Amino acid sequence: MAVHNAEIAEIFETLADLLAVRGDNPFRIRAYRNAARTIRGNSRSMAELLAEGRDLSELRNIGKDLAAKIATIVDTGRLPLLDELSSRTPKALSELMKIEGLGPKRVKVLYEKLRVRSLADLERALRRGKVRELPGFGPKTEQMISERLERFAAREQRWKLIDAEDVAEPLVRYLRDISGVKEVTVAGSYRRRKETVGDLDVLVTAAGSSPVIERFVKYDEVAEVVSQGSTRSTVRLRSGLQVDLRVVPQVSYGAALYYFTGSKAHNIAVRRIAAARKLKLNEYGLFRGDERIAGKTERELLKALRLHWIPPELREDHGEIEAARRGRLPGLVTLDDIRGDLHCHSRATDGHDTIEQMARAAKERGYDYVSINDHSRHVTVAHGLDRKRLLAQVRQIDRLNGRLRGIVVLKSIELDILEDGSLDLPDEVLAELDFTVCAVHYRFDLPKKKQTERILRAMDNRHCNILAHPTGRLINERDPYAIDLERIVQAAGERGCILELNAHPDRLDLDAEACQMAKEKGVKIAISTDAHGAEDLRFMRFGVDQARRGWLEAGDVVNTRKLRDLRKLLART
Repeated sequence: MAVHNAEIAEIFETLADLLAVRGDNPFRIRAYRNAARTIRGNSRSMAELLAEGRDLSELRNIGKDLAAKIATIVDTGRLPLLDELSSRTPKALSELMKIEGLGPKRVKVLYEKLRVRSLADLERALRRGKVRELPGFGPKTEQMISERLERFAAREQRWKLIDAEDVAEPLVRYLRDISGVKEVTVAGSYRRRKETVGDLDVLVTAAGSSPVIERFVKYDEVAEVVSQGSTRSTVRLRSGLQVDLRVVPQVSYGAALYYFTGSKAHNIAVRRIAAARKLKLNEYGLFRGDERIAGKTERELLKALRLHWIPPELREDHGEIEAARRGRLPGLVTLDDIRGDLHCHSRATDGHDTIEQMARAAKERGYDYVSINDHSRHVTVAHGLDRKRLLAQVRQIDRLNGRLRGIVVLKSIELDILEDGSLDLPDEVLAELDFTVCAVHYRFDLPKKKQTERILRAMDNRHCNILAHPTGRLINERDPYAIDLERIVQAAGERGCILELNAHPDRLDLDAEACQMAKEKGVKIAISTDAHGAEDLRFMRFGVDQARRGWLEAGDVVNTRKLRDLRKLLART
């Protein structure tokens, strides 16, 4: 039974949550959280590494003890320490901590004073007005928790794209190894590269004798067979993710792939085009009467409808069909267009690798440049850089650039935007840098007007070059803070400030709609990974996926430029 990285990471995160509720050693708690981050972000599965005889303690944030625990989880699917802790502290408390505003201290008070052990218990306590009576809570906090619980409960269960990949890729490999199978593609929102995925739609072409359905339902991660037929089956995996498998004829493969890639709104609009030409379009093909005139491939289908090729990422009915009619779809940015990464961290603050290790990893990816953007002093939890340490790092990078070949390390910082809109370090220090990446890291709860004015004041400073993760969201964890994003995009254009598309799969901030808005207003975008280690540089592909969903071309993205041209774009007078 394969155990995925996401499952191991979830066990460690749950363990950290329960230890936090119990008030355990904060260093121990942080160790589990850091390990979970390393595991979730690793490009190789822990199970595969163990099968190859690798020593997991060589991975960052994974010592001998944690390596042994990972091996236990891979072998058994469980962790005895979590089982033991859950017997004393209900595991459901970890779910409570996923509600924004409910940290371990508040969850502990709710648990001890009101015997809250589940979301249902919390909902009852809120309804009875009991939460406001607790010390340190009050009516406003009770209202805040109630609103956030309602949003959390209403949120559809969706998987982050990176976690869906962790499940989908080994399943695709398994299906491709079945005799008679020819093609396997995961369609739906997964193929459109949406930031979250509700389920997996898998299309297969196979010889008539292929046992693909029988083998699919016997996949070792299947927890429940929901339905099974001769050409279609639905299962629920151990992880809870539902997978629909359809075996389609080769002659209909393109039509089926187009139909099941969606989106629903896009499909309806394309079917209207077919109907206007007295044709019928469905998952089996494009028909004139009973004659199938297209459907073997997507390109054949679109050509028959007199539409130019529409990349899957654009199929949302956001203007792409009319653009395809007129031949005006953008030439979307690709991963090969990217020449460097403009937001990375080192060991100087909360990164895991040295500056030189980050530089050499960037060079291996074929980049021309990479920037180091360690946190500024206000982020005390990350041991942020003050004036003295930043200037020392500037000199260190100068020395490193003197001996590196084929890669340039840019001097930068992830600079806190303080509550009043001022920047965390003085202008004379910032002038020593190539550029800055500025970000909001605290007081996410400011009213919309104040939060917007805070960011606008920061952008007024000529040393504010790139606005990092502009809305502050964490997918499935934290909602965007309240800002007038259109006003900020407009102001960025007026001031020559660049907006970041943070490629970390937990963020993907900006979203696709905001990218499209920025493009329309002529505002440039930096696709950056926010890498905290060399392995994280691979997250760039998620940012490119998001940029493509936002209609961005290479010319809209600053880090597709050669270094001399990038410097011109970063300059503010």
